[in-house]
Amino acid sequence: MGHGKATNRRVAVKIRVVRLGSTGLKSIGNHLRYLERAGVSREGGPGQAYGPQAETADAAAFVAAGAGDRHQFRVIVSPEDATEIGDLRSYTRRLMGRLEQDLGTRLEWIAVDHWDTDDPHTHVVIRGRDESGRDLVIARDYISHGMRLRAAELATEWLGPRSEREIQASLTREISQDRWTSLDRSLQRLAQDGHVDLRIVPAEAVGRFRRSLMIGRLQQLRQMGMAREAAPSVWTIDPRAEQTLRDLGERGDIIRTMQRAFGTERRQFAFFDAAAAAQPVVGRIAAKGLADELQDRGYLIVDGLEGRAHHVALPARIDLSELPVGGIVAVRVRDGVRSSDQTIAALATDGHYRTARHLTVARLSARPGQDPDAFVTAHVRRLEALRRAGVVERVADGVWRVPPDLPERGRLFDLRDGNNLEVELKSVLPVERQVRVIGATWLDQQLVTGGAGIGTQGFGGEVRSLLATRGAFLVEHQLAESRDGHVVFARDAIARLRQRDLAAGAAKIAAETGRTYRPFREGQAISGTYRRAMWFASGQFAVLDDGRGFSLVPWRPVLAGREGQAMSAIVRGDSVTWQLGRQRTLSR
Repeated sequence: MGHGKATNRRVAVKIRVVRLGSTGLKSIGNHLRYLERAGVSREGGPGQAYGPQAETADAAAFVAAGAGDRHQFRVIVSPEDATEIGDLRSYTRRLMGRLEQDLGTRLEWIAVDHWDTDDPHTHVVIRGRDESGRDLVIARDYISHGMRLRAAELATEWLGPRSEREIQASLTREISQDRWTSLDRSLQRLAQDGHVDLRIVPAEAVGRFRRSLMIGRLQQLRQMGMAREAAPSVWTIDPRAEQTLRDLGERGDIIRTMQRAFGTERRQFAFFDAAAAAQPVVGRIAAKGLADELQDRGYLIVDGLEGRAHHVALPARIDLSELPVGGIVAVRVRDGVRSSDQTIAALATDGHYRTARHLTVARLSARPGQDPDAFVTAHVRRLEALRRAGVVERVADGVWRVPPDLPERGRLFDLRDGNNLEVELKSVLPVERQVRVIGATWLDQQLVTGGAGIGTQGFGGEVRSLLATRGAFLVEHQLAESRDGHVVFARDAIARLRQRDLAAGAAKIAAETGRTYRPFREGQAISGTYRRAMWFASGQFAVLDDGRGFSLVPWRPVLAGREGQAMSAIVRGDSVTWQLGRQRTLSR
């Protein structure tokens, strides 16, 4: 397969091979749900999955069919001339047909077109099985080059070759762009011993034009501090230029995303740096999305209380679906050593950690309700992440070479990779709906603290005005009084607001389940099976069911994924001690 022609239409193709593992079904389901989110279709509606023939594909059926797959392929196809192609569905079906011919097998796939960005594109998810049911293996060269060439060939057939005028216009636009461009790649190929020599003037007009483009680009890079003319028509380029330009391109994309989130409303933009942030960011989720749609790494645009808008890049472990637009969040950095890293280091002998030894120790010390195998598996997942970062080395199955300072190196890895980032959802209730609700709301917390740290611009200014309205509502309901312009809560007002909120919600649960509601009391042990988590105006609560009645207990992140397990809890003020199986303490 050739490298394509200069007159071919340009198509960007990104591919990721995803190992599904034990969380495969959830991973596929989450990915497809996000692809079909609202606002991505050409008409501004939800995305619609389709397949080889079906105009409307069943995403749930596709997920179920891939339950036993070892892996899958996630592909993004982004033709430069997607708007001119128009019918991305037909284009994608023809492209997938050509891939099937190249690979010699029928493919099972599902796709969703996205028109919500400056570059319309198509997401394709391909099952990791061929038509005979065996694992689908695609050669590395085909993944890195073949798909892109087939996509470019098809786009060229669809629209015809790029004219010389189109090519020249496209390259001319690249001269001033603050991103890594094809002109930069050409300069990179020409460089010898760190120098780009453009002293020879080509005889043909096309060659002279390309030389003028490259000189124009070098002059632009000089203004940006990334190139200098060492001698007439001989240039040196900063070796860090590629990464700098890629970072600039990403930053520009982020700024455009933030501008779209706020429209014509003026905002001061900030980038949340998990490696350097000293203070948490508290505010409203103004927008969210995937910064890397292949890696499922999301982002939040947080309209901060202090008046600035923050772009927060999230690690892949944070599920965007649990963070609603309009909800109130606190984003902070956890800078500390992981207990898993300390355990691995403590169990290592002669610089080697062995899963067999850890499993023996875990089984001997396991408490009721604890799964030693799952416990050790969690440590292996951590080691795999550290291995990919070059911190540890796997020398054999179940044997890892670990450095003596593993806990500290693990901490630094988390700082760099964003794994130390925590996003706490304070309320799913939009702030304007908290004003006249019966419940211990996030707004009430701001009233209690006297509005400390709340700015006068943007979201901060909006909250300030709503606090006055909320205060008047509480005074009207005899839950507070106004003294010298300040709202003073009545005794136990917050507790009474919470009790009334939970009682109203519990009445609905009781009607659905036939169970009796049993409010928790301070210091009392509450036991039962954890059924689900529910949001109220007063926050998120866990439903504990003992078979006859149920209680609503403040939810904590350690409960995630523990539905159906026997739990007990003790509430003291704002602190909750959760225990698994009434034995193992989980949190306070």
